[in-house]
Amino acid sequence: MDPAPRRCSLLKRALLLAVAALALRLLYGAFLSVAGAGATWPLHPASAVVGLTSRTYVQADVGAPEAWRSRDWRKAVDYHAAVLAAHLTDGVLAPASRAVCLGGAQEALALRELGVSGAVAVAKKRSPPLVVSGDERRLPFGDSSVDFVYTGRALDSAKRPSDLAAEAARILKPEGHLVVLTSSAGDAYSLRSIQALLRSLRLVRSREISGPDDSTLRELLFRKLFHDDTPTSSSSFGGNSVTNNCTIGDHKLQLLMRAEPLIQEEPRKPWITLKRNIKNIKYLPALADISFKRQYVYIDVGARSYGSSIGSWFRKQYPKQNHTFQVFAIEADPAFHPEYAAKKGVTLLPYAAWVKNETLKFEINGDPGKEEEAKANGRGMGRIRPTAGKKISGGEVRSVPAFDFAEWLKQTVSQQDYVVMKMDVEGTEFDLIPRLFDTGAICLIDELFLECHYNRWQKCCPGERSPKYENTYEECLELFSSLRESGVLLTSTGEKISTSSNALVSETGKGSRQQHKLPREAEPHL
Repeated sequence: MDPAPRRCSLLKRALLLAVAALALRLLYGAFLSVAGAGATWPLHPASAVVGLTSRTYVQADVGAPEAWRSRDWRKAVDYHAAVLAAHLTDGVLAPASRAVCLGGAQEALALRELGVSGAVAVAKKRSPPLVVSGDERRLPFGDSSVDFVYTGRALDSAKRPSDLAAEAARILKPEGHLVVLTSSAGDAYSLRSIQALLRSLRLVRSREISGPDDSTLRELLFRKLFHDDTPTSSSSFGGNSVTNNCTIGDHKLQLLMRAEPLIQEEPRKPWITLKRNIKNIKYLPALADISFKRQYVYIDVGARSYGSSIGSWFRKQYPKQNHTFQVFAIEADPAFHPEYAAKKGVTLLPYAAWVKNETLKFEINGDPGKEEEAKANGRGMGRIRPTAGKKISGGEVRSVPAFDFAEWLKQTVSQQDYVVMKMDVEGTEFDLIPRLFDTGAICLIDELFLECHYNRWQKCCPGERSPKYENTYEECLELFSSLRESGVLLTSTGEKISTSSNALVSETGKGSRQQHKLPREAEPHL
């Protein structure tokens, strides 16, 4: 055969193959465009049953970008399919279920391969045919329109898990199911936190499973309640109705069991005892996972200067588990106000925390003999306390604006928030604490560091007690003991006491003390 015609024939074949490949590519692109141009809820039929180990999968008829064909991607699909297959077996999930995945396209493909042909995932960038565009603050589905929501580990990675949880609950139908995978919720406290974010859902099951990287995860299965079964807002705050009845759950009692014992005898040298015991303080974040909170708040009542406790202690020493806290400084002394203007992330409330809104006359109650030293060091007028009709130390009296601290707290935070509070109010704690309990606002506090003021022994004068306060150490100890009996994690550090609480004790005054124990609340087992 002549070589020239042979070369021409080979060239024609090559051109035909190139044209065919180009045509196939154009057809594939047109298929993706049609699939992506459908409704918000694209459906793709499944075909061709294939077997994989002991489970049965369906080969989903979906186009896939090259990234979807990688080995790691396939491994993730198989992992989620193994997790979700159990819910098909249990009847929680069905082939006809309208399912949404919040952790990625791998989850949606896993569901489709299990036969749930209507499964889609949500991400910021749409990627047809598996992924629709949406945001964690607004998922692109109507209220009560979804049968099944699978978050994967999306709540762990979300910047605001409370927003994503609220959206998942919104789109879920009554009797619909939500499945969460998380590295948290391994302790009762964090489990209660995630339940608080999903108030319209009830926890059905909690179990440990292996993660794709051989880590241990917890799988939580929730079922959405009908509107009539949803818990009322009577135990909610932050603008909702208020009750003074809060319950003590097992998540609090478990923390109490790990608290160190109180100091039963009054220390002769409290300043030394304080230094010895301060390292024994067990902070709540060291005992439990504080994830799944709407926001994180630190409130310093009686803050004085920024460096007094916010800058020197809370910013540097308090274990925050990588969460950013909003800080409120409550300080009535105007001598400390200017420095807060330059502090980012700190909101100053230039008032006195009190039981109602009014103007109070306060006696300047600095340490005896140290007034000039305080002024020289720029420490303003010193501590303040409300007068009781007569002067105690002959100091200057000033009028300061005061506000109802309990009501402010209820309007500022909710039970979905993590709230840490330090209270150092020169004896006014015996007024504020009962008010917090009576209004139910104490239920909002996760951890409280309370300095109880009593007529302690003076460092300067052996054998003499301070004339600044009338309360005794025994009265403080009685208060602290009642706190623990009421379900409060409490740590004694000499003069200062730290508590982790959802309730405190009401003290009505000398010779008339009333103790309130809060009811236990049943909780699901982990």
